[in-house]
Amino acid sequence: MFRLALAATLAAFLSAAAPASADGPLTVEDARARILLPSRPGAAWLTVRNGGGADRLLGAESPAAERIEIHTHIHEDGVMKMRRVEAIDIPAGGEAALEPGGDHLMLFGLKAGLAPGDSVPLTLLFEKAGQVTLEMRVAPLSETMPKRK
Repeated sequence: MFRLALAATLAAFLSAAAPASADGPLTVEDARARILLPSRPGAAWLTVRNGGGADRLLGAESPAAERIEIHTHIHEDGVMKMRRVEAIDIPAGGEAALEPGGDHLMLFGLKAGLAPGDSVPLTLLFEKAGQVTLEMRVAPLSETMPKRK
């Protein structure tokens, strides 16, 4: 019984950790979200690797949130501020890393009951590649803090 439960848990983890791919050159890795309280916005990060021509991330959707916006952090008058952006460029043969303290997805109107260890569907909307749907895991706080430089 224990081996069966362990095998099922491992299979679920590996399928959630596997990179998602469009029907083209884009792969999406390490999609994770921080959700502190359903009454507050959450944030999500991921890495898009591009083995083809230039593309742009235009937006995202998930049944776990009423809406998702693309944001970045900027330094303005000595203060870090968050700003909404229309898209994130993904260079040909390069990558776009959305990470704590930088570019990220903001999740508004979160559904209740999401906790670390859960996973939710996330659909990324690209200018050329179209839609890429994957499972995004809800990560513990320790994995979602900005790295100190």
